[in-house]
Amino acid sequence: MISIAARLNRLPPTRIHRTATVIAGIGTFFDLFDIFLAGVLGTVLTQQFHLGRAVLPAMIGSSFVGMFFGATMLGRFADRAGRRAAFLVNLGIYSAFTLLGAFSVNVAMLIVTRFLAGIGIGAELPLVDAYLSELLPARHRGRYTAWAYTLGFFGIPAAGFLARILVPQRPLGIDGWRWMFVAGSLGAAIVWVMRSKLPESPRWLESAGRTAEADAIVARMEREAEALGPLLPPETSEAASSGRARFRVIFGPRYRGRTLMLCVFHVFQAVGYYGFGTLVPTVLAAKGYSIVTSLTFTSLTFIGYPIGSALSLPIIERVDRRWLIAGSAALMSVFGLVLGYATTPAVILVAGFLYTATSNVFSNALHIFQVEIFPTFARATAAGTAYGLSRLSTGAMPFVLVPVLDRWGAGAMFAAIAAALWIVILDITLFAPRTTGRSLEDI
Repeated sequence: MISIAARLNRLPPTRIHRTATVIAGIGTFFDLFDIFLAGVLGTVLTQQFHLGRAVLPAMIGSSFVGMFFGATMLGRFADRAGRRAAFLVNLGIYSAFTLLGAFSVNVAMLIVTRFLAGIGIGAELPLVDAYLSELLPARHRGRYTAWAYTLGFFGIPAAGFLARILVPQRPLGIDGWRWMFVAGSLGAAIVWVMRSKLPESPRWLESAGRTAEADAIVARMEREAEALGPLLPPETSEAASSGRARFRVIFGPRYRGRTLMLCVFHVFQAVGYYGFGTLVPTVLAAKGYSIVTSLTFTSLTFIGYPIGSALSLPIIERVDRRWLIAGSAALMSVFGLVLGYATTPAVILVAGFLYTATSNVFSNALHIFQVEIFPTFARATAAGTAYGLSRLSTGAMPFVLVPVLDRWGAGAMFAAIAAALWIVILDITLFAPRTTGRSLEDI
């Protein structure tokens, strides 16, 4: 009997693949919009709620702590109940508590609602990674996932420019930052409706013993593909392995090395990736720029995120993920140091743009890589657990980097970020397996 994996891997891209990629990408838009919302609004809410420097890290970090719990819990839920069900649960929680956060009357309510919204959105990216990796043919997996993230990364400059437009205003007599929360909530609700029409992952259905449902979905995809031309004969491929998604499996003898490698990777990559995006408005304020000017600079540098993601498209399937991650991390460390010691607006903008562009070559490679190295039945649990550590690391990051910024300046802060990136480089080059172009079952 031909396995579901073999049938999926022989398909050309179909309408189902493209639709799923677009809907997944729109979901990542709001995840990334929310992540960078904290940094964009950090300086604004400091004035709104008269926050002291001791409280600011708690406000910025609250959603990331929630994301840690969300990524861990909803990752396991996705391996037990399915990718589609987890998609709907996570966006529903996020939309409800983000809307509630718009009505925050004090900093305590804001921190609590940001934490609860973080639980909802925390599993979004590892769920997208797992779902697309399982639905897409092996030879198109990297490129289509990169397309989804290219669409999603427009959420970052959207957060920057929307803040630049709304924060100085009070539409209908309501603070502009509150409207940004409303926009995030309503957008996520729309994506929830779109995702309710997605098919379940056939690989997950097969691993859960629901082979008839998996066969029906793949048969529909095959009919679409046959309309484009004759199908290639399926290659011999191992069926999706079955089992229960338990922590003792991913930390057991077979997968322990990969799990620990990915955990170390995520603890330190978060410092490099989010250390810029969430703290750059605070860095610019420390350099003496006004809130409006710092938001303008931030918005312009954030354009590099979708551009960098698009730049990864022609190389994502040509360069092994390990070397793409390591090379882009090295460049990020250089551009970050240039930005940290920059004193003129032109150098700040150029270095910031190059940092964000390079960081999304890095990000696309890591998101594809992290779900390729685990079996279907534990994929979301493993990726969610490791990725959850990145959220926890990001939540703790302001408590470390903001004091460094205050005491020693932006140069020292970016030196700490560069050190974290070089730990990432060593970890990935020494311990990561090759994945590019290989079927998930072979990996």
